[in-house]
Amino acid sequence: MPTRTARTHWDGGLQDGVGTVTLVSSGIASYEISFPKRAADDAGGATSPEELIAAAHAGCFAMQFSALLDAAGGSNQSLDVTADVTLGPDPAGGFRISGIKLTVAGSADGVSAGEFGELAAQAKSQCPVSKALAGTDISLKIA
Repeated sequence: MPTRTARTHWDGGLQDGVGTVTLVSSGIASYEISFPKRAADDAGGATSPEELIAAAHAGCFAMQFSALLDAAGGSNQSLDVTADVTLGPDPAGGFRISGIKLTVAGSADGVSAGEFGELAAQAKSQCPVSKALAGTDISLKIA
């Protein structure tokens, strides 16, 4: 299996510094990061580690869920997945990811609503990003 790579270049201190995250493996983009924008409600055009984790988790969950729907005989699948990753204070000092909320809405022909929910829960626990983030409280909402 492949290894994917991202790189960050950072100049300055935490509060006055700025960095660039580059998606090396795909080569599709580079994004600005800064701590003040990371900690603000308005990201001001910069991304953050939390947003990148949210993107990874939403994509991973959607792929895992679609595989489980396929295996259950589902067809004509349509999934909309949102991952909300929250940064908060760590009681031990500094910051931590205090929670991740996955929300999925969608449908698949041949799969009941109950089975859809059961498969979504399986996908949450089986997706590789969920496994990597096992120390974080990850909730799931079926919309």
